[in-house]
Order: sequence, then C-alpha cells, then structure tokens
Amino acid sequence: MSLTIWCNTKFAEPAAQRLREAVQPHRLIVSANANASVLVAGRPDPTIGEADIAFGQPAVDDCLRHDRLRWIELSTAGYTRYDTDEFKEALRARGTVLTNSSGVFADSCAQHVLAMMLSLGRQLPQSLRDQLADHSWHYTERRYDSRLLTGQTVLLLGFGAIGRRLAELLAPFRVTVLALRRQTRSERNVRVIPAEAISSALAEADHVVNILPENDATRGFVNARRLACCKRGARFYNVGRGTTVDQNALLEALQSGRLGAAYLDVTDPEPLPPEHPLWTAPNCFITPHTAGGRHDQDEALVEHFLKNLAAFQSGAPMTDRIV
Repeated sequence: MSLTIWCNTKFAEPAAQRLREAVQPHRLIVSANANASVLVAGRPDPTIGEADIAFGQPAVDDCLRHDRLRWIELSTAGYTRYDTDEFKEALRARGTVLTNSSGVFADSCAQHVLAMMLSLGRQLPQSLRDQLADHSWHYTERRYDSRLLTGQTVLLLGFGAIGRRLAELLAPFRVTVLALRRQTRSERNVRVIPAEAISSALAEADHVVNILPENDATRGFVNARRLACCKRGARFYNVGRGTTVDQNALLEALQSGRLGAAYLDVTDPEPLPPEHPLWTAPNCFITPHTAGGRHDQDEALVEHFLKNLAAFQSGAPMTDRIV
C-alpha cells in the first residue's frame, strides 16, 4: 500500500537523499516551511492534509485538524508542545500513533552528563578557569577537592531513554542509582522511587540529574523546598527542560553552598541572556542546549524513522512510542 509521507525537517543532503530513496515507492512531501533545527516549532502547512504520516515538528493544530494522519514521528526527544491530554486523547480516539526520537539522543545526552560528572569530580572546569584567567597554581585545592564517582549515589529525575542509558554508563562506577518516574515498576540495578519519597532521595543523593520533560506536572518541579532537601554539597545537572527548575531557587542554593555545583544544558529562557546571574554563579557551568548533539544527527533521525516505518507497515512494535 502506497503512503504519503510529509516532512518539515531540512536534513543535510546525504540524509535527505537517504530518506528520499528509502521511502520509495511511497510519496514524500517536503514542506516549503522546512527548518534545519529540530528545536523550532513547525508552522502550519496545508500540504500536511494530504499525508498519512508526518515526520518532523508538525504544527499541533495541523495534527488535530487532519484526521487522515495515521502516524506522527517527532524529530526530537522532547515533545512539550504535544504533551497535553487534549492532543493525546484526540490521537487515541482516531487510532493515530505518536512516536518521538528519544533513541537518537539518549546516548549523547547520557555521555554529556557523565562527562560533566567526571570533570566536576576531577576539578577540570576549575582548572580550565585558572588557565584562562591568572594561570594560578591551585595545587592543594584542586588535588584535595577532587572526588571519586565510584560508590556515590545518583538520583535521576525522570527515567526514559536518556535515564536508562545513563544508568548503563554509570554501572562500572558501582554507583547507587535512584530514579523517579510515574510508573514505579522495578528496574534492574535501579531503585525506582515514588514521588512521595523524593525528599529522602534528595537527601541521599550526591548527584541529582534532572531529565524531566516540560508539562503541567513538572514546571518548577525543582523548587526551593526540594533544593533545601538536597545533601549539602550535592551536584545538580539539568538536561531536561529549563522550565522544570526554579532558577532563582537554584541560584540561592549555589550561593549558599547547599549545592556544590550545577551543570545546566537547558535554561529558561534560551538563549540565556548574557547578564543573567547564573552565568557568574559560583560553580555553575552552562552549555547551550548541546547535550543531545552528535555529528551524525540527521542520518540517525532518518534511520530511526525508517526503522519505525518498517514496523508501522508490518504491525510490529514501534520504537519510542508515546501514543
């Protein structure tokens, strides 16, 4: 059966060619409003009304309006714009499948967090600052402030594809991994905790990794009350969404020493204004929403879609299914 596939992601030519060739004999519509950034919301496009499948970042209203759509694959791990009861119930009612691309970004985000855990433990950002500033030789502080990751406790706020991959990468360090998620079913080598146990888990954790998506339940989740529960000197990492953190409370926790350090790949807003106090907060380190970055991102997104296309056609389970 021939399908019509609509796409509004502008891929690099090798990936675009792979998509064009691999979807044949199906029809491929590339939106005139295609965008190269997966983080940019799609604009309305009437041509999506001809499609059975949408791939990229389709406008939410277009997805709701055109009930011909049988499957939507998002080109991102995050799906904030689509994470509403109204949207998901509308898709369920007509049998439309929704998938994201978490699997494409899980390894890169997990490696990014692990890199920061290790570099903070070994005092690498601090030494880099010394090299870029006055070339001072802080032997005693750097040597005796260094910490081992081995045997520490890591709390994951969220346990999807990124959290699972990070737990795998942490295994050789024999850390204790706690994970907060809505479904409290057991996981191998991970202690899944319910929401009501979050305060005691924060008090136990040496590292708190926020991987929460943005929705009504998570906005401002990391607030002053929860930060006050953290073990003194704990390190906080955010690769979820900036809106899930009360940044004023985070700033206070850094200034008071409650948190030993923070690493932020996401902020609110983005880009973070140059005058924002988090840029100069003590032991706060920021990257510009690059944790998911990988040089072969376009190729990986296309391959993820093609694998799911084959599953969609055969009725097999689809990867990273949301609805």
